[in-house]
Amino acid sequence: MAEQAADQRIVGFQSLEPFAGYTHGFDHVGVLGTYVSPDCQRQGVARKLFQASFDTARQKGYEKIFTFVRADNSVALATYQNQGFAVVGAARKHAKLAGEYIDEILIEKFL
Repeated sequence: MAEQAADQRIVGFQSLEPFAGYTHGFDHVGVLGTYVSPDCQRQGVARKLFQASFDTARQKGYEKIFTFVRADNSVALATYQNQGFAVVGAARKHAKLAGEYIDEILIEKFL
């Protein structure tokens, strides 16, 4: 799903993928990724993207959406929580940027 500004540039998108392709035990779980351009945040872009992705996820038979959010991205975590996601754990030192480790917060939403 992608959201466009009036000038036709893409200002945000979400990806929705199966959790695992090696077994049918996870067929009910989708993995979501989200990006909204910093200059377009807090303008309802994410809300529109989430609604479209939730609708698509249900059509694909997903019952749950799972994702990770970097622990240093409190705005993203709050956005997901405002959409009904709950924190279920953390992956310690999961990302490494410029030699620094960053935890990932594991979140999920049941549809």
